Amino acid sequence: MSAADSSASPSRLVIRQPDDWHVHLRDGAMLADVLPYTIRQFARAIVMPNLSPPAATSGEVAEYRARIMACLPKGSTFTPLMTLYLTDATSPDDLAAGFALGVVTAAKLYPAHATTNSAHGVTAIRGIYPVLERMQEVGMPLLVHGEVTGGDIDIFDREAVFIERVLVPTLRDFPALKLVFEHITTVEAAAFVEAAGENVAATITPHHLQINRNAIFAGGIRPHAYCLPIAKREVHRLALRRAATSGSAKFFLGTDTAPHEVKTKESACGCAGIFNAPHALEAYAMVFEEEGALGRLEGFASEHGPRFYGLPLNESQVVLERQECLVPERIAAGGGEIVPWMAGEVIRWRFAGVQPLG
Repeated sequence: MSAADSSASPSRLVIRQPDDWHVHLRDGAMLADVLPYTIRQFARAIVMPNLSPPAATSGEVAEYRARIMACLPKGSTFTPLMTLYLTDATSPDDLAAGFALGVVTAAKLYPAHATTNSAHGVTAIRGIYPVLERMQEVGMPLLVHGEVTGGDIDIFDREAVFIERVLVPTLRDFPALKLVFEHITTVEAAAFVEAAGENVAATITPHHLQINRNAIFAGGIRPHAYCLPIAKREVHRLALRRAATSGSAKFFLGTDTAPHEVKTKESACGCAGIFNAPHALEAYAMVFEEEGALGRLEGFASEHGPRFYGLPLNESQVVLERQECLVPERIAAGGGEIVPWMAGEVIRWRFAGVQPLG
């Protein structure tokens, strides 16, 4: 890994305002408390539908969007881009109608029991082929949590096996399907996306760029470093860093910020998820600086995603200033507390705000 000389790095970084192409905003009191962290940095966000119960019809998606909009402060221009949770019973007509009306931006594939609130997910990909056929026809993106869930597959191999068993045959059968392989974690995933057609892209989280699986077991069990897909070996982390900083338009920002209260993380069966929204952009900036690629951060954060989704670039900028900041140990949210990503650590950049483009 090549490290940039910090003395030669800029003291101020100004880039086009980014979007977050993968967020979990939850619902109710938690939604109201975590939403401000996303909207302070990002102009738009792809919002995950894995509520309890999930937003699995266009009507349920519209209702969830209304609850998000009701939590926005007066004058906010933030745009939530909504996703529909695919199930074995998803109606192609309902999905296509929601897409045509602009209620639904994309559909989310959770293999059943792959992650948080995925019990209602798809049990067999061929069972939703009529849905995928309609999505291919109308140009609707499919967002994929790319892991198999069989107990015979090691948790660290689930992404690589998913590529072989699910992605390759699905894209063979639907070669024009627009697909985002979300929160990729492996050498195999990065290579697959790079070799695929222009209709395939991937998001990468800040935490998968920063840690390998050792972080989960550093001096004991570290539940706040546990997420799904789980962090992998160092060779995979380095491959993700190469992909993210390469300048390839196939890779773009998606934090997968996923808040859970401390009591649900620090328990006998702790929840998977990392809440990185408070300092997401700063974390990405640190990675790109370490790789000597700050000049490519704007493409990754602010340009590749909108272009893949066919949306205009944002007409605003964000400012980061070089200043050491201490990440708080805990943040109040949802009637309890959350441990944020990099809690108690000093970060090298400070988010200084949004300004007009120009």
